[in-house]
Amino acid sequence: MMKTKFAIITTALLSTLLLILISSNSAAEPAMQVYKSETCGCCHAWIEHIEAAGITVESTNLSNINSKKMELGVPPQLASCHTAVIDGYVIEGHVPASDILRLLREKPAVTGLTVPGMPHGSPGMETGREDPYQVLAFDAEDTNLQIWSEYNQP
Repeated sequence: MMKTKFAIITTALLSTLLLILISSNSAAEPAMQVYKSETCGCCHAWIEHIEAAGITVESTNLSNINSKKMELGVPPQLASCHTAVIDGYVIEGHVPASDILRLLREKPAVTGLTVPGMPHGSPGMETGREDPYQVLAFDAEDTNLQIWSEYNQP
C-alpha cells in the first residue's frame, strides 16, 4: 500500500517536472515581424533563411515600406529592401540569421542591425557572385555606427 502511494506521488512529481522542462525548452525566440514589398523575391528568400535558423517569421506586405523604415528609426543611408522587428530590435536588409541570434543573446544598447543595400552573397541574395559586405549595428540617431560582422572579405 505504501509503495503504491509512493509510486503515484513519484509519477505525479516526475510528470510535473517533465511538463516544466518541456515548456521551458520549447520557449521559442520572439517572433520576427517582417515588412516588405509583395513582389520582392529576395525578401522571400531571406525569410526562408531566417526560418531555417529557427526564428518564427510573420510577414506584412506594404505599399510604402519607406514610411515604416522612418517610423522604426532606420536612417535612409542604411536602408535596404525589407525591414524587420524582433524583440524590440530593428533588422534592416539581408542580415544573416547568425548575427540576429547573436544580437538576441548579447542584447546590446542599439536600435538594430543593417546590411545597407543588397549585396550579392548575403542571405536572400545568392546570385553566384559574392560581394564583401558588413553588418552594422546602428542607433536611430545614426551617431553610433559599429561594425557587427564582416563577410566575403578579401
